Amino acid sequence: MLNFALRKQHLARTAQDALKALRASAVVALPEYQCCAQQRRSFAAGPSFEYEPDYSKKHDIVRKSGVDVLHDPLYNKGTGFPHAERERLGVRGLLPPGTLSMERQAARVLDDYQYGRDFIDPSHVKDGGVTKDHTRQWKVLQELQDRNETLFYKVLLDNFTTMAPIVYTPTVGWACLNYHKLYRRPRGMFFSANDKDEMSAMIWNWPAQEVDAIVVTDGSRILGLGDLGLNGLGISIGKLDLYCAAAGFHPARVLPCVIDVGTDNEALRNDPMYMGLQHPRLQGDAYFELLDEFVEAVMSRWPKTVLQFEDFQLQYAHALLQRYKNQHLVFNDDIQGTAATALAGVYGALKVQGKEAHSLTQQRIVVLGAGSAGMGVSTMMAQGMVKHGLDFEDAAKRFWILDKNGLITRKRPDEELTHVTRPFAAIGEDDIEGESLLDVVKRVKPSILIGLSGAGPLFTPEVLTAMGECNERPIIFPMSNPTYRSECTSDDAQKYTGGRAIFASGSPQPDAHYEGRKICSSQANNMYIFPGLAMGAHLGQTGVITDMMMTAAAEALPKLIPQQDLDKGVVYPRLSNIRCVLLPMHADLAT
Repeated sequence: MLNFALRKQHLARTAQDALKALRASAVVALPEYQCCAQQRRSFAAGPSFEYEPDYSKKHDIVRKSGVDVLHDPLYNKGTGFPHAERERLGVRGLLPPGTLSMERQAARVLDDYQYGRDFIDPSHVKDGGVTKDHTRQWKVLQELQDRNETLFYKVLLDNFTTMAPIVYTPTVGWACLNYHKLYRRPRGMFFSANDKDEMSAMIWNWPAQEVDAIVVTDGSRILGLGDLGLNGLGISIGKLDLYCAAAGFHPARVLPCVIDVGTDNEALRNDPMYMGLQHPRLQGDAYFELLDEFVEAVMSRWPKTVLQFEDFQLQYAHALLQRYKNQHLVFNDDIQGTAATALAGVYGALKVQGKEAHSLTQQRIVVLGAGSAGMGVSTMMAQGMVKHGLDFEDAAKRFWILDKNGLITRKRPDEELTHVTRPFAAIGEDDIEGESLLDVVKRVKPSILIGLSGAGPLFTPEVLTAMGECNERPIIFPMSNPTYRSECTSDDAQKYTGGRAIFASGSPQPDAHYEGRKICSSQANNMYIFPGLAMGAHLGQTGVITDMMMTAAAEALPKLIPQQDLDKGVVYPRLSNIRCVLLPMHADLAT
């Protein structure tokens, strides 16, 4: 009992000492405590403002979600949905990532109302680019597609030759340049860096249960127009219009996509109407992580879909293709489709000359442009030579590749040579490094000249004249898009070669006239390859899309050119029978 009393006294003294110490150390803290107490007494007395209910605010209960909300004119806010509402309504990924207020959207409408929406550079019209007729026709077809897609595809297929340049090149380039100004309703899906770790959930906002083909771009090099960021979605839409019309894909089972990783185009970033991310592009591992997530998301939902990469800059195009091509049905149209189209055109040109496909191994080829398209063409043509007996090293020696700095040789610094360009770098003396196109043509005397520079009329009269001097029938393919970026016109090609050129261009050009006679021009259009390739791979579920499939498609295409067209110098089948042209390719690839 005594011990217990002593212990109790000890605890009491300890508590008193602790309280004294707390009071001594709380000289500064006590006024703060007293202040908080005063605030609590003030709050207890009531708020400092009156309750004034605002009955002007109306709240609607939206019982729709996803695309149904976006197609309902009563509830659709366009790009004005806040991000929280996008999540609740299931429209994340169905709208551009940027949010434009109703005021900005109204300004766009008023601008259209007062001034129209041609957005045409007059210099491009002069150079054979998009005209007001093209833009008017594009708007008519877009409005038809929005309200009656069945009728849209009937009209497109029935008038394919005249309408393909409207839904695809060259008009699609204009549509991409001005996508943020032309935007009226969403089509396809928008993925962005803001969606990291959310894509596998977002993908389920797309309403179609089955998707057979996807075209995706990051907007980094749209045609020859450079970095267009989110606006690049227009190229995915145009490609899939051709998948449906030319190859027979069902419109409800295709999906155009854009992955917005930012843009290095400052003019776009500063445009108040631009709907993409307004920061520079992601680079390095952050970029690949985002692309990995996208591929995993779409392939987890639709494992049998064909995925086409479109208009990715060279820095990433080859790496992405190598990363995924052995895992999924994936191909890159710029690297493989453009290459197969060019190879098919060369086979067709050789047939015009009365030569067999194996004579490809005897050609000397100059390629202007060392981007993804230029190197893709060079690589596939070299593989075509390998198929006919050369080894790859010897085949590569039959190419001379030029970029903006001139001829690429082994003397160029290592950091400027990629694993793709290095095998084609010319071997020679120091003085040919950076050699001009004209000097290369005069020295090499090539039989084939291909342009994929996207830099405009670089096939000058002097270059064309030199081609004519060293060839009986020079093969000249200015393949850059759109038209005003083409390396030369059909008229110039015939004028400076004495009417002897075998000519094909990337965007459509009219037949040339020389000394009173009409000379046919061909279009080296990827639509000869990518729709049929995708459909064949889908039907056959080939697992992967190989380069051998590409070269086989290229070699088969000229067999469909009638003799009367070959006599006129035509190197591709007529587009008017596009489905008949692609049907044998479907069957060959599917089996």
